[in-house]
This record gives sequence, C-alpha cells and structure tokens, in this order.
Amino acid sequence: MTRKIVIIGPESTGKSTLSEQLAAHYQTRWCPEFAREYLLKNGTAYTFEDLETIARGQLSLEEEYLRQVEDNQNPPQQPILFIDTDMYVMKVWCEYVFGQCHQFILDEIVSRRYDLYLFCNVDLPWVADELREYPDEEPRRELYHIYKDLLINQPVPWIDISGDYDQRLQTAISAVDALLNTNG
Repeated sequence: MTRKIVIIGPESTGKSTLSEQLAAHYQTRWCPEFAREYLLKNGTAYTFEDLETIARGQLSLEEEYLRQVEDNQNPPQQPILFIDTDMYVMKVWCEYVFGQCHQFILDEIVSRRYDLYLFCNVDLPWVADELREYPDEEPRRELYHIYKDLLINQPVPWIDISGDYDQRLQTAISAVDALLNTNG
C-alpha cells in the first residue's frame, strides 16, 4: 500500500521545495500543485467555479502520480507519494476568498485517506511570484491558524514544519521515518 503524505500550509511556505526534496530523499514521486499550471494557463482572475475545476484537476493529478508510484518496477520498500496540496487547501481557498466552499470539495475531504500531513509554518520569508496573493504577515498568520484548526480537528497525524529549509527537511524526514517504522 502506498503511503500518501500531504504537504500543506499557506502560500510561500516551502511546500513545493519540501515535496521535491522528500521525493528525492525517498526515491519516489511527488504530485505538484495543479492550481499553478491552471492559473498560469488561464490567468489569475479566477472565479468560484474555477476553484472546483482546480480541485478536480488536483485530484486527477494525484491519481496519476499515485499510479506512477504503484506501477514502479523497482519500488522502495514502502512506496510513498508526496502530495503538494489537498482538498483542505481548496476548502480554505474557497472560503477565504469567496466565503463558501463547493460541496464536491467537502465530500472529497471526507472520502479521501492520507497517512500524514506535514504542515508548513509561515516562518520563511515570503517570496513573490506571479501567482501569490498574500505578502503581508497578517493574512499569512491568519491562514496558518485556519489550517492548524483544520488539522487539529481531523484524525490524520500531522507535524508542524518550521525553521530554515534544512531544518524543515530534517523534521519532515524524521516524521516520515517514524510513520514508516510504526505503520510499516
């Protein structure tokens, strides 16, 4: 059974970097964030309806990467897929921007199963790019606490990932190793 580990948190908290580093460390794949590709292609003036399209695209991409891990002819001892973003991110995005969430996203949160959340703190400096929306400290902290409340109130284990990039990677590796050693 493939272990699915989600890297979650507000924008510009090192999720993609950490996903890539962990995939390299464990010699596996990581599923990127579909929203980046979608917004680069379609523009940043997104609507509430676009967020359901993005959510569906994210899940489709996740399934594609999961198949790649499971079809690997030389899998690691315990196959792992690292996932940069899940439906909690879509829920927060919908509610933060539009004050509502698509039922599809809520249903997927209930039905999908993951093994661990790595929750990226906002203690890294914000890095501008063409898709990021919240450079100010206050909304970043507010979003961090929204994610933390979600994680506290769901059953999957999670760990706070903070510090510089090296510290984040080492904390994440320790958490993943502990998961593999206790549930392997």
